[in-house]
Amino acid sequence: EPAVTIVSGLKDTVVSEGDDVTFRVQVSHEGARDVEWRLQDVTLQNNEMNEISVEKGRVHTLTLRKVTEQDIGTVTFRVGPHTSRA
Repeated sequence: EPAVTIVSGLKDTVVSEGDDVTFRVQVSHEGARDVEWRLQDVTLQNNEMNEISVEKGRVHTLTLRKVTEQDIGTVTFRVGPHTSRA
């Protein structure tokens, strides 16, 4: 089974306080395991404030709901040894 790589990485985004923001990463293969989203070195879980999903099998998305000033920082997506940051 070939290793999963990042085809299209994260893009820097500016958003207003109180808005939602979505980050997308496209990977090379469907069914990628060992995937992690982080904000400021904190691993994110799927919950009411962070929506983590996979679209069409290869596009991984993270939506941060109603962002605040405390959400400013680096978002990181990791799959295996590959990372993308914004």
